[in-house]
Amino acid sequence: MNADTKALELMPDSQTVGLTPDSQYVELAVEVFAMLADATRVRLILALRDGELPVNALAEIAGKTPAAVSQHLAKMRLARLVATRQEGTKVFYHLQNGHAWQLVADAIHQAEHTLGIAPNHGMAAHASWGAAE
Repeated sequence: MNADTKALELMPDSQTVGLTPDSQYVELAVEVFAMLADATRVRLILALRDGELPVNALAEIAGKTPAAVSQHLAKMRLARLVATRQEGTKVFYHLQNGHAWQLVADAIHQAEHTLGIAPNHGMAAHASWGAAE
């Protein structure tokens, strides 16, 4: 056993914690996917990638009324996908972290593969999946 192997044994792998079929996080992950299973919410997450925006700007980007966007944002806030900052009477929304955006980006890439418009890189890019044995 070398020093690198010993260090790996002492520290849990943050990339694989919870990534087993019996993980306690599976049901919560399903709830996250359910929250993202709406085109307006996906558009809002994409719009917030580069920073915070007020409701009216998000409504214009999403092509929805400010009232409808506010309802979506309220649900996304409860799910901790977005957070707010208030400046006077304006409320600015931003992504809570980069995970929701990454999920959306990966879903869009998967959609591109489904349509055959993305380069086929197969499973070689994910070879480490089976290397845990």
